[in-house]
Amino acid sequence: MAYLSLRFDTDAAGAERWSDALLDAGALAVDVSDPAAGTPDESPLYGEPGVPGPGLWRVSRIDALFAEGTDAGRVLADTAQAIGAPMPSHETHEVADQDWVRATQSQFGPIAIGEGFWIVPSWCDLPEPGAIALELDPGLAFGTGSHPTTRLCLEWLRGAIAGGETVLDYGCGSGILAIAAAKLGARAVAGTDVDAQALEASAANARANGVEARFVTPDRLEPGERDVVVANILANPLILLAPALAARTKRGGRIALSGILEAQADEVAATYARWFTLAVWRRLDGWVLLAGTRHAIG
Repeated sequence: MAYLSLRFDTDAAGAERWSDALLDAGALAVDVSDPAAGTPDESPLYGEPGVPGPGLWRVSRIDALFAEGTDAGRVLADTAQAIGAPMPSHETHEVADQDWVRATQSQFGPIAIGEGFWIVPSWCDLPEPGAIALELDPGLAFGTGSHPTTRLCLEWLRGAIAGGETVLDYGCGSGILAIAAAKLGARAVAGTDVDAQALEASAANARANGVEARFVTPDRLEPGERDVVVANILANPLILLAPALAARTKRGGRIALSGILEAQADEVAATYARWFTLAVWRRLDGWVLLAGTRHAIG
């Protein structure tokens, strides 16, 4: 069975209305994307909790998928009339049926993180025998290793874990950092997140990797300080969490903070100065990782 793809561009204000109306008109799927993706004009959309979201792109691309034989022009005209929008210029093309699972899997391969450290989807072989492998499939929770901040944290952990440490991954997402700490030799690992779906994904990923780690909401964390704390969130919540993260880090213990844009690094470091001496450990694609140690007093 083949499918029919309908594509056109609209403004940000109209993208959601078009998407909803096309689904109501029988579209099997609707995708909204940046028409400049993959070019120097691409506009990534980043947001932070407590800050109004950036919305959609000023010009947004709509791709709608319909069953074979659909009169896409008629559907588009009827939908435009229903939402009170002008008929857009559009294009259509046939999409052949295929093994969609295999097609999706082909987009994701092993990712090398530094030397001898790989993130490997479950359907791939480890490219480097003897390397440390994190088995992680792309899913709903953030943190597959492809984002610069996740890579920075993983590379930092390689140097921070010598073996036998207690580790806390605050804002664990997919659990990738907690799992990496366990594979690197940490003695006891915990992860926390406010998202129940993230906690479920983290626990499943830990089982798939054959490591022990406990994932709970922040209010259910066991009391006590850790040797190593890593938090890959965003600058605003990191600022708010400074006292809580300090309370979870041993005197002389190590901390790594990421999800921080270069322009935000000084403010975050200043917020933590009461408890830590922090410095930029590394930069990558406009993001930074701040790392340091907990003061012996304070």
